[in-house]
Amino acid sequence: MVGVDFGTLSGRAVVVRVSDGAELGSAVHEYAHRVIEHELPGSGVRLGPDWALQSPQDWLEVLKRAVPAALAAAGVPAEQVVGIGTDFTACTVMPTTADGTPLSDETPELPHAWPKLWKHHAAQPHADRINELAARRGESWLPRYGGKISSEWEFAKALQVLEEAPDVYARAERWIEAADWIIWRLTGVESRNICTVGYKGVFQDGSYPSKEFLAELNPGFADFVDKLATGRVGDDTGGVTLAPLGGLAGRLSAEAAKWTGLPEGIAVAVGNVDAHVTAAAADAVRPGQMVAIMGTSTCHIMPSDRLAEVPGMCGVVRDGIVPGLWGYEAGQSAVGDIFAWYVESCGRGHEELTALAEKQAVGQHGLVALDWFGGNRSVLVDHNLSGVIVGQTLATRPEDVYRALIESTAYGARMIVETFEQAGVPVEEFIVAGGLLKNPFLMQIYADVLRRPLSVIGSDQGPALGSAIHAAVAAGAYDGIEQAAAAMGKRTEAAYTPDPERADAYDRLYAEYRRLHDFFGDGRMLHTLRAIRNEAHA
Repeated sequence: MVGVDFGTLSGRAVVVRVSDGAELGSAVHEYAHRVIEHELPGSGVRLGPDWALQSPQDWLEVLKRAVPAALAAAGVPAEQVVGIGTDFTACTVMPTTADGTPLSDETPELPHAWPKLWKHHAAQPHADRINELAARRGESWLPRYGGKISSEWEFAKALQVLEEAPDVYARAERWIEAADWIIWRLTGVESRNICTVGYKGVFQDGSYPSKEFLAELNPGFADFVDKLATGRVGDDTGGVTLAPLGGLAGRLSAEAAKWTGLPEGIAVAVGNVDAHVTAAAADAVRPGQMVAIMGTSTCHIMPSDRLAEVPGMCGVVRDGIVPGLWGYEAGQSAVGDIFAWYVESCGRGHEELTALAEKQAVGQHGLVALDWFGGNRSVLVDHNLSGVIVGQTLATRPEDVYRALIESTAYGARMIVETFEQAGVPVEEFIVAGGLLKNPFLMQIYADVLRRPLSVIGSDQGPALGSAIHAAVAAGAYDGIEQAAAAMGKRTEAAYTPDPERADAYDRLYAEYRRLHDFFGDGRMLHTLRAIRNEAHA
């Protein structure tokens, strides 16, 4: 099997043995345009604050470069590959024509014609209006998203396009997640996976928000659902189906076979989100197993056999992680991005700062920080919030701030876990995946702050491995995701355990984090500062 993971800065492919999940070869392709945040490629058109776009051509290059390179590294003949699965960041969404042509291909000088990356937060005012109206009307779907829709999700981003670039909105015949667009390119068949439709597309209990609701937001928005071109689960509407995870999306087209070097006609699994597919790679597909995929941001996903309203969660979707269970999602908008920003800003390396910070006793730096440098995804769902560091003096050193920033993200994770458990959804095992797993110092801080053991995934390529596992199900090698995950997934239980003395010390600091969280969480000061900044950019 081949699994392909489309990340924030690069795409990676891994060749996996079906019988036991052994990873035989892998390759990475760095996106040429990376994250488009300041100006459009080629035209030099400037972007506003909080924009984040990507190039569809970068994604196609992953198929053309990383997949053949992974096959070569594995030494596996292409004809032995029987399936391919993919995953994507989300909500990374784009406007296209009816045949899937990105509007950015036709009008690259128009910012709203480009795909909006998951961390595009310029639609926060539009999300605020959606939330206010939904709460006032008592929309039944709102509690499924913790009481607030994120500015990262499909509807807020689309409303921004309508109101800031109505010509682009009018030309968009499809509004489609990149997770589904890449499947369209691989198979020639348009589909919508139940994961992104549920979590990012506000699809609950067989329907989207009503046209009446959308028209009240903006009369021109009433037709938005038509651009999503989907019907109910299992129903076929205009050739587009809401597809179950682990299902067969189609067969590899002749064109895609040329790109990838794979055999035409092999199974292509239904698209999925990078975080959600990682649960299979960690064999964490049972109720109560929370997987934290820690990279540029952190996404917390967990299957459960119970439905509850968890304040500030990103969503709960039936069959959203594995069929037959409720799937919960929460997250932190910036984690690795915070550390990368600080390292770049202070001109010191991660290794140097880590070596200095790990010599300190808990609380020695005298600092506490809020991890809102990319806004707050859970539990406040407000991307106009910003980071805060309290306690700095003339004696504060770079390693002090670095450690405080790491601790702040651990406090944010604890806030999420506690919110779930207080809502009646127990977290029985906390499992870590993603690039930050490579930092043992950071992992130990998380164990101490959370006061619970950390299990760790047994792969450096969790999403890609998870995609390969889903491909094995789609190809018929296993009856379901649970069986495939048991055979091909891997994790080490209790790889990190909390130190009682450090955990006690962190309890005191976490209490101060909670005080700061409640004080600044109303947004009065932080929103004002952001507004002043935006005015200066205008």
